[in-house]
Amino acid sequence: MTRVRQLLGIIVTLALSTTVNAQEWKPVTFELLKSEKTGFGGLCGIVVDHQTGELWANLSDRGTFHSADQGQTWKRVSETQPKGRTESPGCWLLDPTGKTHRMVTALVYGSPISITDDAAVTWKMLDGKSGHVDWCAVDWTDPEMKFILTLKHEANGLLLASSDGGRTFTEIGKGYGTGWVFDHQTAVVAQEKSKQQPKPHLMRTVDGGKTFQSCGEYSPVGVGSAQALPKWHNGALYWLVDGGLIVSKDKGATWSRTGEVKDAQYGPIFGKNASHLFVLTKSGPVESSDGGVTWSAPVAPPKEMKGIGGLSWLDYDPVHDNVYLMKMGSELYQLSRAEKK
Repeated sequence: MTRVRQLLGIIVTLALSTTVNAQEWKPVTFELLKSEKTGFGGLCGIVVDHQTGELWANLSDRGTFHSADQGQTWKRVSETQPKGRTESPGCWLLDPTGKTHRMVTALVYGSPISITDDAAVTWKMLDGKSGHVDWCAVDWTDPEMKFILTLKHEANGLLLASSDGGRTFTEIGKGYGTGWVFDHQTAVVAQEKSKQQPKPHLMRTVDGGKTFQSCGEYSPVGVGSAQALPKWHNGALYWLVDGGLIVSKDKGATWSRTGEVKDAQYGPIFGKNASHLFVLTKSGPVESSDGGVTWSAPVAPPKEMKGIGGLSWLDYDPVHDNVYLMKMGSELYQLSRAEKK
């Protein structure tokens, strides 16, 4: 019996060892960061094209770099790019509808909100008033993107809106957090949780930002401008709020909760279908295969990251089954799940 127990112990140890080794994070930007003279923050944002698995990285004051081979090699896309850095996770977006290759980026320090239609080679910059912002939300259904919302950085939640494609911006007011634009008239934006607003609401507009009405007493996870940005997928908007993950399928008019997510920070990031989700928590990424009802145990982040902070980004490549994780100033780390199978 003792011999059997010893053999079982060895088998269990080997199995655990294999699992741990299969979940090792690998840095994929070491040579890139070593060769580039970046501004403050270094690596400060990433985007994964979920249709191709291609990677896009934003380096402070150096702009956009592209990798078509899962981070093995990188190339700066052009010499003419917006200067500055991304910061708030999700402030840099590929078209979430998947219908175009358009990108929109909000820079905290540097250029105004910028849009590209040719894989980040050339950029159109909006009015200078949209500089020094945390995030932006645009109307992806409109080729001209006339309706835009954005939040000024370190300005007490000052929300700005544009109805002319970013040629001009007007001030909506202070005390706001993150938001989303559904179409040329409809959007939703969170109130910032504060002493003045201890029970914030999600606020909805159907007249292009002229007026807002409450559409639910929810507060996105995070604080102030570091609130979690909502995520669009297949006709629905998902938002990490205190108490769990909520979803709206009617442009923010009503919301339902899909499930709880402990210590959520950022997400959800969608995987191979609408039921496959990832969320970044304070303990690392967690995964759901049932639309957010239940979640896996967190995968610990690489020790070199020194924990998960408010400026930590998560993304996923469903083509190659890779999870990507970074924090502003860190390496970009890859967790290859294909090797695990």
